[in-house]
Amino acid sequence: MRKLITATAVALLFATGAVAALPKHFAGAKLMPSAKVSLAQARKAALTAHPGVITDQELEKEGGGTGLRYSFDIKAKGKTFEVGVDARTGKVLENKAEGPNPD
Repeated sequence: MRKLITATAVALLFATGAVAALPKHFAGAKLMPSAKVSLAQARKAALTAHPGVITDQELEKEGGGTGLRYSFDIKAKGKTFEVGVDARTGKVLENKAEGPNPD
């Protein structure tokens, strides 16, 4: 049953264009116990701030906000944007086009 639910959820994400591809592993997953905002909530906040397709995601310690943030690369209209969401408050901390030397 669990496999059916997971497969259905993945199919729904691809059908809605919410993800280009699911990562084989989630960078920063070991930091998840410190986050108060779930990955799903952070993805929703990021896509609300900048609609498009998430091409990369990670959880990292970084200055600004509470110091723990989800970082998403979102492709929209041929450009890649970086959207940062505070992992403890859910606040969007960053929403800008990637420069010539992305992280």
